[in-house]
Amino acid sequence: MKAGGRKMDDFILKHFRSIRITIIIFLGAAIAALVILLVSNDKAVTLSSFFLGPFMSKVLIGNLFEIATPLIFTGLAIAVQFQARQFNMGAEGSFFIGASVGTAFALSTSMPFGIHQVAIMMVGASAGALWGFIPGYLKAKYSANELVSSLMLNYVAQFLGIYLINYHFRDKAAGEMTSYTLAPTAQLPRILSGTRLHVGFLIAIGLAVFIWFWLYKSKEGYRTRMVGANINFAKVGGIDIQKTIIRCQVLGGAIAGLGGIIQIQGIDHRFLYEGLPGFGWDGVVVARVALNNPLLVLPSSIFLSYLKVGGSVMTLMGDVPAELVNVLEGIIILLISSEGFLETWRYRIILRKSEARR
Repeated sequence: MKAGGRKMDDFILKHFRSIRITIIIFLGAAIAALVILLVSNDKAVTLSSFFLGPFMSKVLIGNLFEIATPLIFTGLAIAVQFQARQFNMGAEGSFFIGASVGTAFALSTSMPFGIHQVAIMMVGASAGALWGFIPGYLKAKYSANELVSSLMLNYVAQFLGIYLINYHFRDKAAGEMTSYTLAPTAQLPRILSGTRLHVGFLIAIGLAVFIWFWLYKSKEGYRTRMVGANINFAKVGGIDIQKTIIRCQVLGGAIAGLGGIIQIQGIDHRFLYEGLPGFGWDGVVVARVALNNPLLVLPSSIFLSYLKVGGSVMTLMGDVPAELVNVLEGIIILLISSEGFLETWRYRIILRKSEARR
């Protein structure tokens, strides 16, 4: 029994952060269920539509992965920057500027199928990278707070992107602020018939694997993680701190910008945002739940997408508004940010192990 207990304690200490996140997720789901039970007049239908709704049809399953796609890109962007302990909130702006500049390029050029799509992605990623470079450079050279500068730049990206589309690429016949429709050579093909799930989802998965290898198997990734773990130790070890900060900010911006233009190419087929779409803010939740691990960003994004699709189905079939999902997101991120949550449990295990060694 004692040997089994020690093994359990070792397992808990080794995987404490993952266990903590899992408990938080289940606690958030339990709170959501409790709220539904308290406010709903048709509890059974509302509960089933929220928790089982995303699996009710092929279209809804497609929506589950379709909504997860931009979340994977922004979650990866935030995770890369958080690995270097750079609290950049600019994924929203990079996503938006990547979508707008990429759309402008797509409407201004004509290329063969395949080449056109890749060229557009490269332009969108480049625009996002440039947007990530600005707060990175300010941080590295002038010690400017990247949280503040990236937040302010989000709104610059919003109005700059809207100006670009509204005054140069707006479809005046559409009756709303939207661009012309992208040519077929610029659009991404669908991969599941009867749904809007597109090739961008597969690109997102491949990118998550690549970023994981880059972070954990390359010298540059090691330098990035060392800067995040202990910047003073990294300096002593000869790591170029400024270069590393700028690199991770540029890479994060490029990933978010790529996600922005892929969303246009795969889903909307035209730029139709009149405000920030919110994918960057959701990316923060995704990255935090994933513990900034690129591979864990995949299930984290699908989980958040599951909540959003379930909330939409619940609104249609039940009597509780979809804003419950926003409340649930807030609870989860609040608990994740509470470093003391479950720390007493961990402390007791450490104390018990130290006493057993005496």
